[in-house]
Amino acid sequence: MLRLVLPLLLLATMPLQALALERPPAGSEFQLFIENDLLARTDRYYTSGIKLGGGMAFDLLQLPAAEVLRQIAPDAGGKVHLGLFAGQNIYTPRSITLSQAQPLDRPWAAWLYLGGVAQQVRDNRLDTVEIDLGLVGPSALGKEVQSGWHRLIGSPRPRGWHHQIPNEPAFLVSWLAKSKHRVGSAGALDIEAIPHGGATLGTVMTLGRAGGLIRVGSNMTGFGPDTIEPGGALLQNMRREYEPGRAQELEWYGFAGLDHRLVAYNIFLDGAAFRHGPGVRRRPHVYDLSLGFSLRYRALRISLTRVTRSEEFFTAGSNGGRQKFDSLNFGLEF
Repeated sequence: MLRLVLPLLLLATMPLQALALERPPAGSEFQLFIENDLLARTDRYYTSGIKLGGGMAFDLLQLPAAEVLRQIAPDAGGKVHLGLFAGQNIYTPRSITLSQAQPLDRPWAAWLYLGGVAQQVRDNRLDTVEIDLGLVGPSALGKEVQSGWHRLIGSPRPRGWHHQIPNEPAFLVSWLAKSKHRVGSAGALDIEAIPHGGATLGTVMTLGRAGGLIRVGSNMTGFGPDTIEPGGALLQNMRREYEPGRAQELEWYGFAGLDHRLVAYNIFLDGAAFRHGPGVRRRPHVYDLSLGFSLRYRALRISLTRVTRSEEFFTAGSNGGRQKFDSLNFGLEF
């Protein structure tokens, strides 16, 4: 198991290896995201996601991301902040203990990637570009990671990984724009609205998205909770340079949000882009409803979100493809 997941660990710990050589600038961030449907008592569809890294400058994928950002927002004029992340997503059908093919259900699939991020703030607006490069298929280690985790926690063994989508290199270029607006107060608490919009292009997914969230709390910084999707995390020095609330030791807020996506392609549903493999009929409109809480004490920040996702593909029974999962984020500022 350790030998098989070693490539993921090497990718994921690149920022930590750099930290051992040189302390990052004040305001840099290390972030860990974990998404799983364990607490929702399901084990299906988008069943696991992990992403870690942070806001640190390495001359890898961040420089292309910074160039794309300058083309999208040429008049922003602010400093461009950089970051590097590694991650893995795992997808399965509803019944993971069946060894035979399930052509009418979601294909088995995994995605292992390395992402470079660039972002910029202008007034109350945040623009972020993330470029992800990686692999789908058996080389993404979905079978090994899920099987090892299930052995550890005593869950049923997943038996259908030999039906997963085939090996293929894959990429994403994602842009996400957020803005925040103070809309009122409730006693000593502030209320903010944070709309967002963006687009993703690539052989993993191609989509447009729009939505927003409402949050209520005290000493709120950033643009809502940091999230695992491309462009979802704040980077190096962002809070210290732009957020007066960061001077306070304690920050907290509750939030509720909506994200709607118009999906033109999803490799985990449509099947591999260049090779024949399993696939299902994708729904073009997908939405997430989120509800959660975020807490920061000094340099440590924790967010917990429950996500309810609409059906992503057509199933034999109505609402058969809906799911719930939880998203946990740990952030540490330097």
